[in-house]
Amino acid sequence: MVEVIQQGAYLVDGQIIPAGQAQGQPAPGEAREKTIAYSILRAHNKGTDPRKLRIRFDALISHDITFVGIIQTAKASGLKEFPIPYAMTNCHNSLCAVGGTINEDDHAFGLSAAKKYGGIYVPANQAVIHQYARERLAGCGKMILGSDSHTRYGAYGCMGVGEGGGELVKQLLDNTYDVAAPEVVLVYLEGKPRKGVGPQDVAIALVAATFPKGLVKNKVLEFVGPGVKELSCDYRIGIDVMTTETSCLSSIWETDETIQKYYENVGRPGDFRELKPGSGAYYDSVVKIDLSRVECMIALPFHPSIAYTVHELQANPEKIFAEVEAACNKQLGGRVTMDLRRNIVDGKVTCEQGVIVGCSGGMYENIVEAAHILDGQSIGSGYFDMSVYPSSTPISLAITRNGVAARLMEAGCVMKPAFCGPCFGAGDTPANNALSIRHATRNFANREGSKPGSGQISAVALMDARSIAATARSGGVLTAATDIDYELPTAGELEYRYDGGVYAKRCYEGFGKADPTVELRYGPNIKDWPHMPRLEEDLLVKLCAVIHDSVTTTDELIPSGETSSYRSNPIGLSEFALSRRVPEYVGRSKAVRALEEAREAGEIPAGVQEVLDRVGGDGRRTTVGSCVFAKRPGDGSAREQAASCQKVLGGFANICYEYATKRYRSNCINWGIVPFTMDASEEFPYEEGDWVYIPGLKKAIAGGVEEMTAKVIRRDGSVHDLPLKCAGLTEDEKLILQEGCLMNYYAAGYGRD
Repeated sequence: MVEVIQQGAYLVDGQIIPAGQAQGQPAPGEAREKTIAYSILRAHNKGTDPRKLRIRFDALISHDITFVGIIQTAKASGLKEFPIPYAMTNCHNSLCAVGGTINEDDHAFGLSAAKKYGGIYVPANQAVIHQYARERLAGCGKMILGSDSHTRYGAYGCMGVGEGGGELVKQLLDNTYDVAAPEVVLVYLEGKPRKGVGPQDVAIALVAATFPKGLVKNKVLEFVGPGVKELSCDYRIGIDVMTTETSCLSSIWETDETIQKYYENVGRPGDFRELKPGSGAYYDSVVKIDLSRVECMIALPFHPSIAYTVHELQANPEKIFAEVEAACNKQLGGRVTMDLRRNIVDGKVTCEQGVIVGCSGGMYENIVEAAHILDGQSIGSGYFDMSVYPSSTPISLAITRNGVAARLMEAGCVMKPAFCGPCFGAGDTPANNALSIRHATRNFANREGSKPGSGQISAVALMDARSIAATARSGGVLTAATDIDYELPTAGELEYRYDGGVYAKRCYEGFGKADPTVELRYGPNIKDWPHMPRLEEDLLVKLCAVIHDSVTTTDELIPSGETSSYRSNPIGLSEFALSRRVPEYVGRSKAVRALEEAREAGEIPAGVQEVLDRVGGDGRRTTVGSCVFAKRPGDGSAREQAASCQKVLGGFANICYEYATKRYRSNCINWGIVPFTMDASEEFPYEEGDWVYIPGLKKAIAGGVEEMTAKVIRRDGSVHDLPLKCAGLTEDEKLILQEGCLMNYYAAGYGRD
């Protein structure tokens, strides 16, 4: 189904030739320039070093969990006008009943910012962030930066990158996105999917084959091959959007007449051009996918890579569920027990909820085919229920006009507006220990809205819309779409007739129309960033959270769902930091922050000086902060709050074996949190309450010193050496860390021409 070849290869006239067998081909570095990815990256690069890219994007996009903080940061850093199109969608906090006026206050702030700075504003429920970008911003050969991890538009010939808000701030202030020139992975598609197999099935198989060993981390996936022409636009983007879960940097696909027709359909024919790799393009590794062999898949909690075929799970649910339960309950840390086996009834897996939603599930073709599967059927009157969220109002209009929505409603499904809530825990929360099957992007712990700290847990499994509909047709009994008989939609029924009139009537298109006289609208929950201390010559940090899980997700660092109501209130939001993983973290960090506040005021707290006396430190030249250790932090969301909340609470360092994503590491740097790493072969025996002292850190960062020896002062008074690394910093990143955060960097006069 999926084959990973971990060696370089050339693509010559459509044939994959291993590097060791290629005769007369250019060197890999030269031939890599023939990839589609590099043709786009080089066109957007403003730097001179071919190994280090300095990218300027064509457009930016954010949603209402992130755009207020981004604009507040940019405003504090000197923003006058948006230099490129910047779209702000309202698709995450559309439920204004949560938090009183908080959500709508933020929406009003967004519209006022669009008017003041010349932006694009998309009102609540008009479109999810990525569908708006697909329909209005994407273009062949373009690049878009989004403050959401699923910023992926490669199927449309447009490279999307998801990052934290700090990177968007840099673009708004005419600076660059700096990244090492990435490796490129060839994803070679062949064959044709079978009836009942959808894009989510292919995506889950791809994630399972690549994510666990980090095979494509921070690389670009380039999709080519004869199988591409067998896939519709919606099918391609359904695979593409899930490439985020492989931990790749970005993605790109070859384009053809199918993509050309898409751009014609959305009224932007000029944004199409054919993209193909040059003959002899070099790829650093290869992933081959035989689409004809892909089966209906299910990804069990708590990651899209925990993948099985539906048939495997049907055949042995007791064993598989027991194994998954054990791993999940270990991750939950004993706070609550997941019981997947309660969902086995008479030997069959039963589900209590089905959801088709968002940038992966809510696409036109997914919904149309689900309606065909449920045509004339019923989801029943038992525990199973089903919701369908089209990803944009134009899609809602199309399925309303052609009767698809009516078919789903007649079967018992609930039709809902464009909204991302179920993807991050703000909508359709299932019952305790229920099994929810979703065509969504993620199934991390707590993403469905349960609260382990309150004894509440439910499980999300990812599936394709087709198998979700087949399961609904079976009254909630897990069913692969390949196992039922249904009529496929005709070509005419699958034709998405885009009508952008509602966008023209409801969205504010203000790029190039900045009006500095407009006053920003503030609500009581929209707060400025608090003071961020600078880095002194030395750094002393206290371990306030030590996590030995194999991976720590962004959702564990700062929970999603109901906490997002505080996303425009840095201090209020920080109260939730690590609340579902290390509840004591906030109190511990606040206590350390108080020590630094006292030190800045001229008083060296006795406890701090006592610790420093053991290692010969001087409190007058030593910043005091908190620190998190996790083996591999930052998998998942691009939300910068995972780092900014630590900083607000006094955080100054992370220590890990490696960062799960570049975007989390970038978030740490932009918020002045030093991104230390250590040798993965070394144990980390230290505990909460121990101190870590790094002498001469500021000078080391400025001088490009990448290896240093810290001193750990344990609670018993003993002192131990701890080798640390802080490698690969750009010149700008070095300055940001020294100044204490990105805002301080701009306030100090850096980053301006």
